[in-house]
Amino acid sequence: MELAADTTLDDIRLALAPAVARSAMFDGWSAAAVNSAAASAGIDPAVARLAFPDSMSMIAGWVAHVDAAMAAEFADGRLNNMPIRERIRRLVTFRLDAVRGTEEALSRALAIQAMPQNVPAALRLGWSSADKMWRLAGDTATDYNHYTKRTILAAIYAATLAVYIDDESEGKADSLAFLNRRIDGVMKFEKTKAQLLAPREHFDVMRFLGRLRYPAD
Repeated sequence: MELAADTTLDDIRLALAPAVARSAMFDGWSAAAVNSAAASAGIDPAVARLAFPDSMSMIAGWVAHVDAAMAAEFADGRLNNMPIRERIRRLVTFRLDAVRGTEEALSRALAIQAMPQNVPAALRLGWSSADKMWRLAGDTATDYNHYTKRTILAAIYAATLAVYIDDESEGKADSLAFLNRRIDGVMKFEKTKAQLLAPREHFDVMRFLGRLRYPAD
């Protein structure tokens, strides 16, 4: 890989991230993984280590690579004609497919993210990916739903990844079934919540109390 004069460290992170992840299956998320990836791409290891100074930056680079690949895959707008649950399912499934074959690296990444000092950064990564999925799904909410949707999706995605790393079923069928159950559960909850919060035309409590205090003539 020949670097252009205007190549940035962000460019290097995106380009090297998949190779770093593959190396991390054997070397862990370490300088050794970065050196190996850089050597395979023909990049000066010293420059690569500037792009990936620590394990969390390597994991963040991998996540950014998957984010970018997902955005490119669904840029054609084909999600627009699908029900919302199918849009989310397709987006999460794409992300799972994107890391297939690197489950060992994923397992190590999740362990690193679970370390107390890394939890805040890991939560930000999860939130960011959930936000990108919802935006690709066409979400335009700006009220509290904007936050609850992303929080719920980030939790579903994280839980599915935890199942995925140990899933030995054919075609990762168990992980996909787990994902579908979680999405269906959220959709049922949202439907119930909407019904509970919907205006009740046949009975208005405040109007009723007002009439008790000020009866109509």
